[in-house]
Amino acid sequence: MSAPVTVRGVDTDVHCAPASLVDLLPYLDTYWRSYVSEGGVSLSPSQGGAYPPAIGLGGTPAHRHPELDERVLTPSGVDAAVLTCTTAFHTNRNPYYEAALCRAVNDWLLAQWQAGDPRLRVAMVVPTLDTDAAVREIERLGPDPAVIAVLLPVRTDSPWGNVTHRRLLRAAAAHGLVVTLHAWGRGGQAPNASGMTHSYLEDYLANSQVVAQAQLTSLVTEGVFAELPELRVTVAECGSTWLPTLLWRFDKDWKGVWREVPWVDRPPSEIVRAHVRFTTAPIHLPPAPEQAREVVDMLGPELLMYASDHPHEHGPGAERLQAVLTPAERDAVRGSTATDWYRLS
Repeated sequence: MSAPVTVRGVDTDVHCAPASLVDLLPYLDTYWRSYVSEGGVSLSPSQGGAYPPAIGLGGTPAHRHPELDERVLTPSGVDAAVLTCTTAFHTNRNPYYEAALCRAVNDWLLAQWQAGDPRLRVAMVVPTLDTDAAVREIERLGPDPAVIAVLLPVRTDSPWGNVTHRRLLRAAAAHGLVVTLHAWGRGGQAPNASGMTHSYLEDYLANSQVVAQAQLTSLVTEGVFAELPELRVTVAECGSTWLPTLLWRFDKDWKGVWREVPWVDRPPSEIVRAHVRFTTAPIHLPPAPEQAREVVDMLGPELLMYASDHPHEHGPGAERLQAVLTPAERDAVRGSTATDWYRLS
């Protein structure tokens, strides 16, 4: 259980990961322990693609909470941090193993991380191949105040707005959990409508922009927020400065074809601004301060929440953002927006 904290600064995306599946064995039942140990199962090799060596600190996420404190929490002076563990994103196609792995990851996060540092909050992982199992996991951990979000991969077999996922989103909303759509997903999923990419650069650009835009469009046009008005969504590590042009076109096209989506009863831009927030890492801003400020005004600083995205490094975007914000905006981005969004106080 998490103790109340006085929140001035919130880091909304801090990566952590088990060093190996050995870390998770105590949280698996007898059958799955033998499945992992005797079957030679290991962490997905594609998970390493999320942490290339050049991203900072050798590309290594924290494996223990004291390590995270030393690297991130104390130096940055944040009062709360949201743990992001994408280990289950790249698992195999066995839905039963995926469900067991997600449960183990969540119990490991609570026992080995949050219990040792009350500043930490958990974005729980859920299986993506079995909606019933995902709902059961949300029902199991949703009442725990240390759990504040449901972490979902932005890359999926079908968009999150699709009706097949509605029960999962409904369960998250019912427990007051933020749904976090985070970069990456299972290997072998085409990141755009043109099929597979052929370089890391092409893949990363599609992942952080094209796919995120498709998910956001799906959630609005398929009526998720109309059916679940309490649902809050965070888009993490997918950028944000693409939003103004998307929303301009979204509103324009909606005016012409609104009869097809009668549940979208107001401009899509209003729906997104009411239900969605974005992490600041990465944020792509021009170097000229006046131009950077124009981009921030078009985006809306009230939509942004600070994230270190540790251990990733994304260049000078965060510094450019800080330089053009007013003191009140800086305080909001640094902590108060996330405090309200995640109901930390």
